[in-house]
Amino acid sequence: MRTPFCIKSYQIILGMLAGSMLCVSACKSTETDIQRASAEDKEQYSGGDNLTSNDLSDNAFGKQANNITFDEGVLFVVGNSLFQSNWVTAPSSVTSLDGLGPLMNQSSCGGCHFKDGRAKPPATETATLNGLLFRLSIPGTGVHGEPVHDPVYGEQLQDKAILGVTPESSVRVTYQPVSGQYADGTTYTLQKPVYELYNPNFGSFHAGLMVSPRIAQQIPGLGLLEAVSEQTILSFADETDKNKDGISGRPNYVWDVVNNKTSLGRFGWKANVATIKQQTAGALQGDMGITSSVFPASGLSESQDELYSSLPNGGSPEISDEQLNKIIFYVQTLSVPVRRDWTDKDILRGKYLFSQLNCSGCHIPKMQTAGTHTVSVLNNQTIRPYTDMLLHDMGEGLADNRPDFLANGQEWRTPPLWGIGMVKTVNKHTNFLHDGRAFSLEEAILWHGGEAEKSATDFKKLSATDRASLIKFLESL
Repeated sequence: MRTPFCIKSYQIILGMLAGSMLCVSACKSTETDIQRASAEDKEQYSGGDNLTSNDLSDNAFGKQANNITFDEGVLFVVGNSLFQSNWVTAPSSVTSLDGLGPLMNQSSCGGCHFKDGRAKPPATETATLNGLLFRLSIPGTGVHGEPVHDPVYGEQLQDKAILGVTPESSVRVTYQPVSGQYADGTTYTLQKPVYELYNPNFGSFHAGLMVSPRIAQQIPGLGLLEAVSEQTILSFADETDKNKDGISGRPNYVWDVVNNKTSLGRFGWKANVATIKQQTAGALQGDMGITSSVFPASGLSESQDELYSSLPNGGSPEISDEQLNKIIFYVQTLSVPVRRDWTDKDILRGKYLFSQLNCSGCHIPKMQTAGTHTVSVLNNQTIRPYTDMLLHDMGEGLADNRPDFLANGQEWRTPPLWGIGMVKTVNKHTNFLHDGRAFSLEEAILWHGGEAEKSATDFKKLSATDRASLIKFLESL
């Protein structure tokens, strides 16, 4: 039996009214949420009261913590000088800074972290790798669960060397276009990097070689992340996805060289380092060939060590504990730039969308530091780093296919987002993700897969106006 026209029309009108009511309800809810988001006190102080800087110049990443003592201020200044200074080959009249190489990636910490900021990948096939390095390993694990290094080329590819020594290899970076489209029909093109290691100068690479590109990140706020309690970080973990949101962050447990035990990983793209001390000493050894009390060996492979054993060094170790500790203190007390325009209506809209898309499921907006760090200004701070410091599966598109302790080949640590909007000002570029492949924040979002694929898909469904609001929010961080 056919439905009478009048009844059918009435049903249609009721449906239209219900849809309109749902729309009005959703719009009201959205506006309420935006208003609620704007009410948070001190939200602009990303680094808390002690480690938020008001400097928004191209030196924004290089400011010391507030409320440090005069003596600590001297430590910071000297640490800054050591961080920026170029090391030289031994023997040298400047004995406190000699011992560079023989194989290396840079001659200073600041060579990768220019102005304490983020490096960018080479712009052309033949450009040098200033801040982009490559971890090397072969199948298997070491005695502490660490990756097994290439037997000839070691843990890290060194593309530079001192005078008279041949670099390990050259690297060619090219890009393949990856096209896509938003729900509104707007098209985009991403650039997928392809890495080629060629002209190996110490024999062939291992047949099972695994290579992981890593770009140098900006370093403000690292001390605060070190001061967050392990209990707080583990509270963000949801390895079996009990809440069914598709996100299952998990900790990486790594070998802590400083404390000679297995510890929670916090630093590095794979959360493969437990402390700033180990991270700093490891960079001195791996990037510059500088030995320390933490890593007293050269870092060369057995065959390389034998080949260069007659070369002069800068002492044993080449950096003193006093120098090392000053660099560590400098890194620990670098402040985070203050938020810009954080009450702007479009930015608040972007903040709301960031939460609605569940970007905050990994990029945790706010947490508290503990009260136990040896650097007192780091203690008991309310911070807004936008990270959980956990590992997440980011999908095949971002995979390096190289395990690192508990991290598998598709997992990466959630990078903190604080200060990300100042990279363009400080470092004059907008390259993001672990290898700098994303040429904008928008591209960085579009590369998200795995646990973040739903968020990226929902981002593509947004209107152009809402996409712009979300990006504007990120740029305010």
